[in-house]
Amino acid sequence: MSDLLARLRGRGWRVTSQRRVVAEVLDGDHVHLTADEVHARAAQLLPEISRATVYNTLAELASLGEVLEVSTDGRAKRYDPNAHRPHQHLVCSNCGTIRDVHPTGDPLADLPAEERFGFTVSEAQITYRGLCPSCNG
Repeated sequence: MSDLLARLRGRGWRVTSQRRVVAEVLDGDHVHLTADEVHARAAQLLPEISRATVYNTLAELASLGEVLEVSTDGRAKRYDPNAHRPHQHLVCSNCGTIRDVHPTGDPLADLPAEERFGFTVSEAQITYRGLCPSCNG
């Protein structure tokens, strides 16, 4: 059983065959699929799954905090199932590939007091950008 599916069952989420397939498609490390990609992969496992069901399931998972919606550079929103593991993203500026990274250090602690301008900082989102090996050719 996938980590995401196990978390959802633990929350008492009603697991239909369609929801199960969406959760299975999202399982794994470095998964950052668009809704259309989730639908295409889910349809391979369950051909009768509708696009609307996939979109509704992704919206529900995001509202539950079980997946993160990741938007980069005006590209299509992607869904990241690693919502419960603190991480940042490494994004290819050319093709848009996204990888999860776990840098050492605390970005909140790294922001000097004089750079906080009186804000009480509760979170930091850092995106690293560059070229992936395929695009760096």
